[in-house]
Amino acid sequence: MTTLLPTGFQAAALAAGIKPSGKTDLTAVVSASPCAWAFAGTRSAAAAASVGRARQLYDAGLPLRAVLVNAGNANAATGAGGAADDAELGQLLAAALSVSPESVLTASTGIIGHRLPMEKVRAGVPRLADSVQNDVDLHAQAIMTTDTRPKIAERTLRGGQRLVGVAKGSGMIHPDMATMFSFVYSDAAIDQSALRAAFPAIVARTFNAVTVDGDTSTNDMAAVLCNSASGAADTAEFLQALEEVMRDLAREIARDGEGATTLLTVKVTGAGSEPDALLAARTCAASPLLKSAVHGRDPNWGRVIMALGRSGARLNLDNLRVGVQGVPVFHAQPLKYDAVAVSRAMNTDEVVFEIDLAVGSAKGEAWGCDLSAEYVRINAEYTT
Repeated sequence: MTTLLPTGFQAAALAAGIKPSGKTDLTAVVSASPCAWAFAGTRSAAAAASVGRARQLYDAGLPLRAVLVNAGNANAATGAGGAADDAELGQLLAAALSVSPESVLTASTGIIGHRLPMEKVRAGVPRLADSVQNDVDLHAQAIMTTDTRPKIAERTLRGGQRLVGVAKGSGMIHPDMATMFSFVYSDAAIDQSALRAAFPAIVARTFNAVTVDGDTSTNDMAAVLCNSASGAADTAEFLQALEEVMRDLAREIARDGEGATTLLTVKVTGAGSEPDALLAARTCAASPLLKSAVHGRDPNWGRVIMALGRSGARLNLDNLRVGVQGVPVFHAQPLKYDAVAVSRAMNTDEVVFEIDLAVGSAKGEAWGCDLSAEYVRINAEYTT
């Protein structure tokens, strides 16, 4: 079923020839009115040109009118020429829409170390502006690389305002700010200062709590755009809905990890602080040993203890608790349990580990996936 964008937004997508597969690889979402926005970009020291430009736009504080994304080429580690190419992307769409280049957010994803095929891009961008429609599915599909399916989430507020979010990501997923790509569009009127103040903490609890393989991308980016077309919304209600949309997308990214067969959820309670809880949870979710155990349906809780011990999170081993699929397996010492029965319980599409660090009252949750031979195959053959 087609997912419609919030009022005032339209999307377009086409195949510009960036992806060798011939699939759609250039897409834009355009707002009829200026948007308040918040943004987070990767803290990788090798950040792509699009992330650097996005930070400049963000610091300027000007409203946005459009998001332009290309998939198949990361335009990362491409030097000054790559930065010029990214700037031209914004200029091309701005000219086609008769808006300022500073109101166009650009994003790129794909293979690192290659310049964009600008002749193809120059031919494609004007066609985007001529083909916009109220259909977010095209946009969600066009931003994919090794994803097996588009990722879309939405919420509707009491006043009728809507939030619709899309994301892409399947491999090179261990964000250090936000995630892969995620863009949330809303027709609610929200104060930009309040939105920006709340966004980092929401990112920390959602996109920064997801991991597939422990590798942080050069191009990770998350943004939310609000165009006010459907009037003012309660700020607290809006922020709660935004977090729910971003949480749904984060879980879908983990579920669609390259080669994954199982979503791995790690729930931590009893932490000394929320950052500690999130650190402990994501360290466990990122552990290749624990991920392999999940793939083999092996309730090897010792790998949880190992990951917690190196995580840097404070814990009380004398009262630490660990459970697998609701079955207690450790409380200060090994507990008796039916390993065969727990293994059978792990033979499902989501495996949950529950951990009590026993040092406080804070909690956090992270999501990952199992590690399969298919992950190795996909990445061994990625460019060849």
